Amino acid sequence: MTIPARAMLLALQHGDSAFPSGGFAFSQGLEAASQLQGHLGPFDLETFIRGQIRHRWARADCVAMIRSHRLGGDLVATMELDLEIEASTPAEPLRLGSRRNGVALLTAHGRLATPQVSAYRSLVRAGRAPGHMAVVQGLAWRGIGLDEATTITVSGYQCVMALATAAVRLGIVGAIEAQAIVGRSLPLVEEIAAEDIGDDDRLSSFVPLAEIAVLLHGRSEQRLFSN
Repeated sequence: MTIPARAMLLALQHGDSAFPSGGFAFSQGLEAASQLQGHLGPFDLETFIRGQIRHRWARADCVAMIRSHRLGGDLVATMELDLEIEASTPAEPLRLGSRRNGVALLTAHGRLATPQVSAYRSLVRAGRAPGHMAVVQGLAWRGIGLDEATTITVSGYQCVMALATAAVRLGIVGAIEAQAIVGRSLPLVEEIAAEDIGDDDRLSSFVPLAEIAVLLHGRSEQRLFSN
């Protein structure tokens, strides 16, 4: 299948780290897990990234995003999905990080006049919805014309790159080694992208060590990332 040039350019624009989505401040537990090896066991970056992709992104973020995409701008149903994410994310730092990223993405797309985004941003600002990142991605990326397959690809790529970039900033690996790990991790995103997602698939995530690390990380006064 040939991807139209317009769709590819949109994917590159909105998947780029320069797009103001706010995600640079969060490491999804990577910083804490790498620093708490004495408490949580050995840390391996590639294993951490693959675990996050398979056991968190694939069955939680990706499912929520595609369900949001399929709602087609039904804001009432979108709010219900948003609250489902809120209820299914027990670790407060991850919950707050998702909401902050979502609000940042809503703000950016609101200024770009992406359809439905300003209306949903008003609901979030009124406290009627939390504005989680995956929900906003599905809503906004459908609004700019990205199809489901491209939406999944952009989201998975961002997840891998955000973790790899965080590792470089923390000095865990160098830039070249990070790119090698990214190259070995992206086929997993491709594999997951080929899996079916049902309209009523429930959200599930199982990364207990990362969540424990995030909670312990919240007590530290010396940290680079918020989670």
